[in-house]
Amino acid sequence: MIYTLDTLAEELKDLQLATFDYDFAWKLGCLMQAQAAARSLPAAITVAHGTDVVFALLMPGATPDNTDWAARKRSVAHRFHRSSLAMRLEAEQGGYNFNSRFRLPESDFVASGGGFPLMLRGGTLIGTVGVSGLPDLEDHLLVINALRELLVLDH
Repeated sequence: MIYTLDTLAEELKDLQLATFDYDFAWKLGCLMQAQAAARSLPAAITVAHGTDVVFALLMPGATPDNTDWAARKRSVAHRFHRSSLAMRLEAEQGGYNFNSRFRLPESDFVASGGGFPLMLRGGTLIGTVGVSGLPDLEDHLLVINALRELLVLDH
């Protein structure tokens, strides 16, 4: 898939949630874990409610560094209410350094695919997902594919 800022904005709109609770967070995390396990992907997977992590795991081959990257991606999704991939593409297209432009410490924020905001219908940010350990487009897709599947199962 070729992502653009427009397709990412549409994706974010399509993946708004009717509700969010810790059961949903657990199901989402478990679904991403199952998808990663089926392909032996070395990913760190985290789901947060607000800024509180309510689901976290390291797949075989992932390291604590991946957990840190996932947190930095979640921070971007939380701050901007957009995917960390969208923020990377925007910075690339604008020709600027993301962290410098927004005066954000690199230790806490990274514009790289894998961070995704969990938004309620109507646009309220309720949580974030962070995945790291794969190429950033694959990190993003692990989140998106699981969200799409879970939203279909819930309907």
